[in-house]
Amino acid sequence: MPLSAWHGWGGLTEPIVEHESEGLDMARPRRLNRAGLKRLGRRCLTAAIVLAAIPVVLTFLYLPSFVHPISTLMLKDLATFSGYDRRWVSIDDVAPVLAHSVIMSEDGQFCFHRGVDLGELRGVVDDALAGEATRGASTITMQTVKNLFLWSRPLGSVRKVVELPLAIYFDAVMSKRRIMEIYLNIAEWGPGIYGIEAAAQHHFGVSAKQLSRRQAALLAVSLPNPIARNPAKPGPGLRRLASLIERRAGRSGAYVGCLD
Repeated sequence: MPLSAWHGWGGLTEPIVEHESEGLDMARPRRLNRAGLKRLGRRCLTAAIVLAAIPVVLTFLYLPSFVHPISTLMLKDLATFSGYDRRWVSIDDVAPVLAHSVIMSEDGQFCFHRGVDLGELRGVVDDALAGEATRGASTITMQTVKNLFLWSRPLGSVRKVVELPLAIYFDAVMSKRRIMEIYLNIAEWGPGIYGIEAAAQHHFGVSAKQLSRRQAALLAVSLPNPIARNPAKPGPGLRRLASLIERRAGRSGAYVGCLD
C-alpha cells in the first residue's frame, strides 16, 4: 500500500478509509449498468410502440380507393433493384368470377368472419394438439395484412401472433370490398408479378376484366404457391383443382354477397 495511505508515526496507525471509496468506485459501474439497461429498455419499448402504430395508421391511410398500397415483397424487390410488374385496377374492373374463385379457393367464409375464421383456427389447434398435420387457416384478411405490413420468414410463429389481432382490426376498419380490392392488387402471381391486372396480362394476355371462368379458377388455385404453380401451364393436379373451384364459384351465391 502506498505510504500516503498511512497516518501517524512510523506507519503504526491503521490505514485510512480509502478502501471505502474504492468500494464506492466498484459500485458505480453497477449503477451505471442498471441505468444503461433501463435506458435500453425504454428505447426498446418506444420502438415497439412505434412499430405497432405503423399498421394502425397505415390502415386508415389505405381507406380511400385512390390510395394504392404496395406490399412488403414489393418493397423488398425495390430495395434489391429487382423491379416488379404491378398495375393497380379497381375492383369494378375485375371480372366478378375472379373474386368469387379466390373466395371459394382461399377463404370460403370471407363474407362472414371478422378477419379470423375461428372455426378453422380451432381445427388447426386441435390437429396440432393431436400431433396431426395442420391445415391452413389463413383468411384473405390475414393474408392481406401479412402482405401489407409483415414478413414471411424468419420468425414465422411471431408473425402469426401479430397477424391475428391485425386482421381483426383491419376487418373492423375496412369494408370487405376494399379488403378484396387491396388483396387482389398486392397478391403475388409469379416472380415479380403482383396484382390481378399484371397477372392476367402476363399469363393470359387479357385484362382482369376479360378473364374467363377457367382462367379465373386457374389464377385462384395458383395463389398458395405462385412461384411453383403456373396458371398458364397447369399440371394435371392444378387442372383438377381449378375445375373444382370453377364449379364452386359458379354456385357461390351468398358466400360472395359482401362484394356486391
